[in-house]
Amino acid sequence: MSVFFFAIGAIIASFVGVLVARLHTGQSFFSGRSRCDACAASLSVRSLVPVFSYIASGGRARCCSARLPLAAPLSELLLGALFALAYLKLGFAPALPFALLSLTLLLALVLYDLAHRILPSSLLYAFVAAGAAVGYLSVSSLTAFYSYAFTALLIGTFLALIHFLSRGRAMGLADAPLAFGLALLTGPVALSGFIFSFWIGAAFGIVVLAARPRGSRMGIEVPFAPYLAAGFLLAYFTQWNLFFFAAVLP
Repeated sequence: MSVFFFAIGAIIASFVGVLVARLHTGQSFFSGRSRCDACAASLSVRSLVPVFSYIASGGRARCCSARLPLAAPLSELLLGALFALAYLKLGFAPALPFALLSLTLLLALVLYDLAHRILPSSLLYAFVAAGAAVGYLSVSSLTAFYSYAFTALLIGTFLALIHFLSRGRAMGLADAPLAFGLALLTGPVALSGFIFSFWIGAAFGIVVLAARPRGSRMGIEVPFAPYLAAGFLLAYFTQWNLFFFAAVLP
C-alpha cells in the first residue's frame, strides 16, 4: 500500500506541475496536450510517466534534446514520498483523504511561490480548509481542536504583524494564512514546526550569504513558503516536540 500511495502521489505531482504552469494564464488544466517548454512539440505518453520518463531520457527532451529541469521529477518524488508517509501515519482514517489533498495543495503553493513569489488565494484558501479538516478529524475532542486553532491563530497573527511592521519588506502577507493552515494541519506540534521553519530558513540564508561574492551588497528575495512547508511537515511526520524536551531537561 505504501508503494501504491507513492505512485498516486507521483502521478498527482505531475498534474500539479501542469496546474502551476497554467494557473492564471487562461489555459485549461484538463484539456490540451502537454508540450515541450523548449520547442513546443506535443509530448507523447512515454514522455509523461512520472520520474521514469526523466530517467529513461537521461534528463533530456526526446523531441529536441533540450535539458529538462529537475523540478518535475523532484516534485514527483517528494509528493510520492509524502503520500506514502501520510498513509503510514494515518492509515485508512477519515483524515487521510484530506491530508493527501492538503499535501497536494501545499506542493502547488510552494511551486507557484518559487516561480512567481506569490501565493494564489484560490489555492491558499483551499489549503486552509483542507488543513482544518485534517486537524478536526485527528483530535479526540472539540476542546483540543479549539486549543490548536488558537495556537494557529497566534502563529498567523505573528507573521501578519511582521508583514505590516516591516511594510512588506520582511515577509509577504500570504505567508500568514499559509502558516495558519499548516498549524491547523499539524495540531499539537505546530509551535515546533513554526520554529523548525525559521531554523531551516536561517540555515539556507547562511549558505546563500556564504556563497555570495565578497563585497556584494545586493539583496536576495527568497520565498518563505518552502521553509514553512518544510518546518511544519518535519514536525508533523516526526512528531518532534521541542517544548517537551524543554520541559524534561533540568
